[in-house]
Amino acid sequence: MSSFRSEPILWIHVAGLAALPILLLLCLLFLSVGEPLLPVWMELFLVAAVGVLPLLWMQFRRPFYIFAILGVALKPENLTEQQRKILCLINTNLNRVLALLAAILLVGVLWQIYKIAPLVADVASFLPQWRSVGLLLAALAFLASNLFLQIPVSIVRVLVTNDTEFAAIEPLSLEKIKQDFTILGVRVNQILPQLFQSLIGINKDAQEPLNSDSDQH
Repeated sequence: MSSFRSEPILWIHVAGLAALPILLLLCLLFLSVGEPLLPVWMELFLVAAVGVLPLLWMQFRRPFYIFAILGVALKPENLTEQQRKILCLINTNLNRVLALLAAILLVGVLWQIYKIAPLVADVASFLPQWRSVGLLLAALAFLASNLFLQIPVSIVRVLVTNDTEFAAIEPLSLEKIKQDFTILGVRVNQILPQLFQSLIGINKDAQEPLNSDSDQH
């Protein structure tokens, strides 16, 4: 049986961290649009509230169902026992603490971004200089930033789990998965293309003779 760390969806979500700097740059760009209409604390509160609270509420109440990408989700009834064990590690108090810490970290980053936003006002001069629209777009970019941080943080928690601990986990039941997780997207029987699955199989087959030869030596 392959290690749970070889689950492709885990690494796809971790790779999503690459989008975080881009989204924060967009947030910076939108915050530089127009002249402030509200006090600094109020603008920051509005952007932070839209960007943090929905995702934090979700992670505390019904965590994101990680077997979903790009608007499609693997049907819970199609999950393997190993995948259902992985979900057990997502819905824990430790993950809720990590979600809170990640949100606090990004709010701190937002404050730094807000302070330097006037310095890039010239870069954003091609955009309509409507402050209200700029704040809305900044809030949406900040919401996406949180999403692309919160999910990888949850995944890293899974990846650092030792094999003994993972083996002792009881897989979640189908009813618990549907009840305890936020499942977003169209539910499908398979997310990754069959070609991708075939390539994985080919790689495994190619490695077996090498392992056999090394055992003989």
